Amino acid sequence: MDNLIGLIEKNGLIFGFLCVGIIFLIGELLSKTIFRSKIPGSAIAIFLGLLLGYLGGLWSDGEKGIAGISLFAGIGLLGGSMFRDFTIVATALGANLELIRKAGWLGLISLLVGIVLFFIIGVLLAFAWGFRDAASLCTIGAGACTYIVGPITGAAVGASSEVIALSIAIGVVKTIAVTIFTPIAAKRIGLKSPESAMAFGGMMGTSSGVAAGLAATDPSLVPYGAVTATFYTGVGCLLCPSLFYLILNFVF
Repeated sequence: MDNLIGLIEKNGLIFGFLCVGIIFLIGELLSKTIFRSKIPGSAIAIFLGLLLGYLGGLWSDGEKGIAGISLFAGIGLLGGSMFRDFTIVATALGANLELIRKAGWLGLISLLVGIVLFFIIGVLLAFAWGFRDAASLCTIGAGACTYIVGPITGAAVGASSEVIALSIAIGVVKTIAVTIFTPIAAKRIGLKSPESAMAFGGMMGTSSGVAAGLAATDPSLVPYGAVTATFYTGVGCLLCPSLFYLILNFVF
């Protein structure tokens, strides 16, 4: 048994792929046998992964989820920022430039609407939590856009570390929600074409959540959603600590 554990720890990334594959298999089986395919197997697998991450964090008494257990350290590498960013960038290679041009105005409008909408939602939440200063409101509002825009904005406007942590938290919650509910709601919102995927990516913005949700819905849509979602982060980093902050500073 010690030899087996040692072999797994030396090949942690391969074991991580195996674990993820088993979780997806269980998700598909549960979807077909219990939920009669009404809930996609990928959505169930994502939920199982989050549950295992939570239990792993409790077991290891740490902040790395299930990767805090040495046997599953490879999952931490597989789910780390390097692989995440690589896969998001790599999806752009499958995009059709002509379709992107056709949906240019649609993508731009959805991008601006998505940033403004989620920023306002974040500001309202921060206001409800008792924050009244422009820096805190702006930082949490930016976090509602994405968990990357939040800390960048917080550092730029001089928000406290506690507020920056809240902005990351609200962004992570949004990412998880988009990941889980995209395949469930895809048919109801008409998410079935490259144009709709670009509009969806522009509205939601969170690159990892959009990519994972579209992959669970239709892998061919991932490149288009990832394109506008990636721009969303960049535009958010430009607007939130500048124009939006000036507006909040004037109001409050």
